[in-house]
Amino acid sequence: MWVDLPGGTFTMGSDAHYPEEAPTHRVRVGAFSIQATTVTNTQFADFVQATGYVTVAERALDPADFPDAPPENLQPGSMVFTPTRGPVDLRHLSQWWRWKPGASWQHPLGAKSSVDKRLEHPVVHIAHEDAAAYAAWIGAALPTEAEWEYAARGGLEGAPFTWGDQPRPGGRIMANTWDGPDFPWRSTGESGFLRTAPVGSFPANGYGLFDMAGNVWEWTDDWWTERHPDEVSSPCCVPEDPRGGDVAASYDAAQPQFRVGRKVVKGGSHLCADSYCLRYRPAARRPQMIDTGMSHVGFRCVRRPPPERTPDV
Repeated sequence: MWVDLPGGTFTMGSDAHYPEEAPTHRVRVGAFSIQATTVTNTQFADFVQATGYVTVAERALDPADFPDAPPENLQPGSMVFTPTRGPVDLRHLSQWWRWKPGASWQHPLGAKSSVDKRLEHPVVHIAHEDAAAYAAWIGAALPTEAEWEYAARGGLEGAPFTWGDQPRPGGRIMANTWDGPDFPWRSTGESGFLRTAPVGSFPANGYGLFDMAGNVWEWTDDWWTERHPDEVSSPCCVPEDPRGGDVAASYDAAQPQFRVGRKVVKGGSHLCADSYCLRYRPAARRPQMIDTGMSHVGFRCVRRPPPERTPDV
């Protein structure tokens, strides 16, 4: 299902949370349509069946591209969240992420797992080019960061969450996020889900869009920037349909050996814990290497009206 949005001007970003979300600034986006839910395993399976497409996670790796990697790591696979046995130092993500050979959209937890009971869950282990290929197949595109955030806000100007000001209004759980303070080893299971949930399991936002917070991070088509550019915050000039930076500037300076572009992902996931990652908010943003899918990253698509033709004179 698609939801038509008229576009408009809104305040993008946040000055109250993480540095990469600042500064807040006014942005204008044009009209577009967006999928009401993230793309599901059923929908992606239709694409694969029709086209024979093979995702990045399913492709064989070239040893020449990874000269220092042990042979066992050169098998097709992907990164899977693996709970720890107890409290750990939250500065080191490698303690709860594991490379699992055979993990892919069809095998979300590893080679022996299946999507058979997750058909209406969001498809995961999707690299950016996989998402873009699906979008092109249905005559759509991936959203810009500004389009995504405008849609996620659901018409609420400046609210921290897609539904308003409180994380749990009246005690109600509004999104599939990590339950309890003990990330990444013990969840209370209060929401009923320890990993992804079927799309639409939680209330829609004001635009009728589901899971714009939690469940899975979602790809956008903008290159990562460390923060929003300061110059766009000027009240005199509201940018229209802005785009992110460039590929070279998106590289991870902390890992110079990996010259892989990073795109912006939005929305947080089922692994967002208030004690660790309060990012299930419209303004939240993180970088994701374009060649890397993970068990908590998915996507949804947008369609834009064709540009108006200038009449011949």
